[in-house]
Amino acid sequence: MEPLPVDRFVPYGPSHWVLMVLIVAGSVALPVLGHRNRDPRTTTLFTRIFAVVVLAFNVPLLIYQLLPAQWNIAESLPLQLCDFAWMVAAYALWTRQPLSYALVYYWGLTLTPQAMITPALDAPDFPNIHFIQFWGQHLLVIWAAAYLTWGVGMRPNWRGYWFSAGVTLVWIAAMLAFNAWAGTNYGFVSRKPDNPSLLDVMGGWPWYLGVGVAIGLAAWALLTWPWTRTPRESGSAARTGT
Repeated sequence: MEPLPVDRFVPYGPSHWVLMVLIVAGSVALPVLGHRNRDPRTTTLFTRIFAVVVLAFNVPLLIYQLLPAQWNIAESLPLQLCDFAWMVAAYALWTRQPLSYALVYYWGLTLTPQAMITPALDAPDFPNIHFIQFWGQHLLVIWAAAYLTWGVGMRPNWRGYWFSAGVTLVWIAAMLAFNAWAGTNYGFVSRKPDNPSLLDVMGGWPWYLGVGVAIGLAAWALLTWPWTRTPRESGSAARTGT
């Protein structure tokens, strides 16, 4: 008797929509909660609890994927940008260090949502462990970025912008070198994912890397500019009605 087929995750199927709603709900609820409780001790306690939650969710799953039975050099190593994002998110929540926050802000509000809109997930649907890992990992990073920005009141600046750009470019270069050596495709920097994604409209390799970097840096600049306008600029805009 043949085994029953395992239900696969289907982009924009029921589970995908439920998670998208959950992401939006958490991204609104957590900042509201943080904004209403600005007592320094309460904020420190909550952000550190949040950091522990991020670690408690991700570390066991990281250990699991490194076990001999699960080992696969193409997928098991924590080299994806989302892997670095949850690590940095935990550190930023615990310390509220500006440069670590900047990485969470830019990665969490642009690259992570893109990965969730066009998920490269070839796995069974919920409650499969790979499904839970993929979505939980991304969801917590987005929530952390929203909470630190609109709940705690941290703000990006141009120093954080250039730092994040430099770190991201170094990561891309490192993944290109590692992928060439190991025959892998971490970060999809060596070839496009099989599933449809925004990379499909950016040309072939390596052109889509340059286009993606240019678009990403422009988007990050737009996400920085409103927070860095001087009071004089804001007042002038108000007087002119713009």
